[in-house]
Amino acid sequence: MQTYEFSPSSAMPLERSLTGFEFDHAPGSMAAGLDQPSQPVIRGFIIHLDRARDRLPQVERLAAKLPVPSQIVEAVDGRALAAAEIERIYRPRLQKPYYPFAMSTGEIACFLSHRKAWAAIVEQGIDAGLVFEDDVEIDDTFHAAFAAARICLKPGSFIRFPFRMGKEHGKCVLAQGETTVIQPRRVGLGMVAQLVSRDAAIRLLEATSVFDRPVDTTVQMSWFTRVSPLAVLPGGVREISAELGGSTIKSRKTLAERLARELLRPLYRAQIAFRSHRII
Repeated sequence: MQTYEFSPSSAMPLERSLTGFEFDHAPGSMAAGLDQPSQPVIRGFIIHLDRARDRLPQVERLAAKLPVPSQIVEAVDGRALAAAEIERIYRPRLQKPYYPFAMSTGEIACFLSHRKAWAAIVEQGIDAGLVFEDDVEIDDTFHAAFAAARICLKPGSFIRFPFRMGKEHGKCVLAQGETTVIQPRRVGLGMVAQLVSRDAAIRLLEATSVFDRPVDTTVQMSWFTRVSPLAVLPGGVREISAELGGSTIKSRKTLAERLARELLRPLYRAQIAFRSHRII
């Protein structure tokens, strides 16, 4: 039976022969001191599906722009998941509030891919990983967002870089210029970019050896994961899957399935919001 824990071959450095660049940073740059004792050791992990060859140039561009040395985490391919493996790790209706929809194979593979990234953080013994999906672009505000996130980084931290503005509100943890770090009243959806401490990665791996809903909705459940995400606003990231040929996760749904989602999604989100308010 195939498992999807981290192994050294799961996270592949972006070598100069592949990308045409290296990750040597100029003295005095933000990333130059990351390996010094006084600074946390942070590395980037870009989740990339090997068969999505048309996305590799974007992976290379993203890695070149990130302020930390970065490497590829080979995404789990939903097409290659055996039924026995899905049965082993996916169990509907494990946690309350119950997730009202069946997970697609793509969503299961996405969850396993993020678990590989979390496992890489733990395996490498670093302080935190900057985890990106491969359909993300960063803009000029990202470096300010990352600097603010680093200030807030501590054991157990999970800091999101949202790509949808105006969706999250909560207590201000840090205000630095035009950038704000908040404790959201309800954690937003999407897993395009986040700074994950090693302790948070351990807790998430422990909580999700078996799961019942997509990874972003699981991260909303801090009462279950024992991880309380923060969010940086603006996140400085943009989701560009449409520009790269479309999502590699979403599947076509029937009219009945779409109608059911329209009816059940607001109820589920209200339940998550209620539980979130009780925790904060």
